[in-house]
Amino acid sequence: MRVAAPLLGGLAESFWVPRLTKDHRDLRIQLWARRVLKALRVQVKVVGTPQAAGPMLVVSNHISWLDILALHATCHCRFVAKSNVGRWPLIGRLATAAGTFYVDRESRQDARRMVQRVANALKDGEIIAVFPEGTTGDGRDVLPFHSNLIQSAILAEAPAQPVSLQFIDGRSGELCDTVSYMGDDSLVASIWRTMGLVDVRAVVTFGAPEFAQGRNRRAWAEDLRREISSMRQRR
Repeated sequence: MRVAAPLLGGLAESFWVPRLTKDHRDLRIQLWARRVLKALRVQVKVVGTPQAAGPMLVVSNHISWLDILALHATCHCRFVAKSNVGRWPLIGRLATAAGTFYVDRESRQDARRMVQRVANALKDGEIIAVFPEGTTGDGRDVLPFHSNLIQSAILAEAPAQPVSLQFIDGRSGELCDTVSYMGDDSLVASIWRTMGLVDVRAVVTFGAPEFAQGRNRRAWAEDLRREISSMRQRR
């Protein structure tokens, strides 16, 4: 019930939030994310400076569905997600209301379309968040990056900001494996485990924004990955 209340509240808001102005919509989504994290007993620690306005491509490692809440709670951004997320009960409705872009990862044509769509959103001054690993990891290493969506920032001549996500057990100070959502794990099981946590910190570390400066998408993606890896040592 503790977690259901803000989730159902978000569901109710999802029907009218898209009609608000951008600033009001972003604020409502940010406040909702903070309410859900509070209900889950997840504290957020921000290191560095999140950008208040775009254009900006936020590039982050990926551990769990909690990543989205943690980033929304610190700076509102639109996400790029695989197409089936939009069909998830409740979660899909909330993601759509938050302005999520959906891409069919099995379709090269759709992937190319998404690169241009994200580039257009950046040109319009938006903040777009992507997880270039393409999947979730255990939080101990940063997986190799897919560079497709990095091309969007090159096309829009927009900066990218590396972001490191870590979940720390508040009692031991060690990485919290419980929040990871990987492999054959079901979303329901992951949410259930997370609800049983008592003291977890989501450490969101924002690096310095940077431009491509002549790098192609692959070189820039690798540089961003290295930066995120190095930022993860700072707590």
